[in-house]
Amino acid sequence: MLYQQIERMWWSSRRKPNLLLRALAAVYAPLSRFEQQQRLKQVVTPPIPMISIGNITVGGSGKTPFVLWLAAELKQRGFNPVLLSRGDGANNQTPHLVSEYSKAHEVGDEAVLLFRLSGCPVIAGRDRIAGAGLAATYGDILILDDGFQYRQLQRVCDIVLVPAEGVGNGSLLPAGPLREPLSALGRADLVVRSGAGEFTPLSNKKEWSWSAHAGWVRDWNSRADILLEASRPIHVVTGIARPWRVLRDLNALGFEVADHSCFADHHEYSREDIQLLLETKKSIVTTAKDAVKLMPFWPPERPLWVLEQRAEAEAGLAESIVKIIEPGEARTLN
Repeated sequence: MLYQQIERMWWSSRRKPNLLLRALAAVYAPLSRFEQQQRLKQVVTPPIPMISIGNITVGGSGKTPFVLWLAAELKQRGFNPVLLSRGDGANNQTPHLVSEYSKAHEVGDEAVLLFRLSGCPVIAGRDRIAGAGLAATYGDILILDDGFQYRQLQRVCDIVLVPAEGVGNGSLLPAGPLREPLSALGRADLVVRSGAGEFTPLSNKKEWSWSAHAGWVRDWNSRADILLEASRPIHVVTGIARPWRVLRDLNALGFEVADHSCFADHHEYSREDIQLLLETKKSIVTTAKDAVKLMPFWPPERPLWVLEQRAEAEAGLAESIVKIIEPGEARTLN
């Protein structure tokens, strides 16, 4: 697929973007700056303090698992977090509270995933200003998923995640994976490098280390707490950015990946897709983000094995976030 070829070019520091993509990037940059400046003219302060979790690259920086980790850390410290999601993949302009009956196509796959795994109230909707207005009804601290470029909402803490492996070829969209120039990291309160391994600093700030590691494979289609043993070949299904990470993690857990159905990021699974997948006799293993879209169509008698993660943070990261938000006064955006 063309998109996958372009993405491989983005994440290869050795492949120079072609002339057309570089020309388009030169057009994208001023348009992006203009849009953000327009948003800054109408900044709204939410009724409760808000933490923004975002990135400067396209896809695959670990925002969703980081939001889950942060929500758990805040709950341990006596906060009552509310999570706000745009609801990508759904047509829900008006925000509403996600429930156990919400479907991924109604509120977005990430919203359902956050609700299932966080134990926190989750508000989903494209109108994030209205969504933030609902937050005070359900908690005392708001976490905005994917908010670094959404500057129309005032925040008390701006956290930006950058993959530990870097920013690929370092070019702006569509020539590279950057949504904004690296200089944008200057307006972040905290820069977090997500992923395993050493990294080269990209800013003059302290860059915190955080990672989500493969933990186990659990059957989400059973009420019992059943884990899959790495004893038989498996069929992996992904519809996410950078699926190679999933294959790497499963190999690290000792699984033999015999087959891999690789769909595009944010793929909407159809009944036909699932019917084809069910023809395999192998155990089907997928990601949590894919599972919430597969489950509405998944037969109750067939296990749906999901790779779950465990997070590890550099000592002091959670305390640094709490120290920033405790005064509860939104800082001025610039």
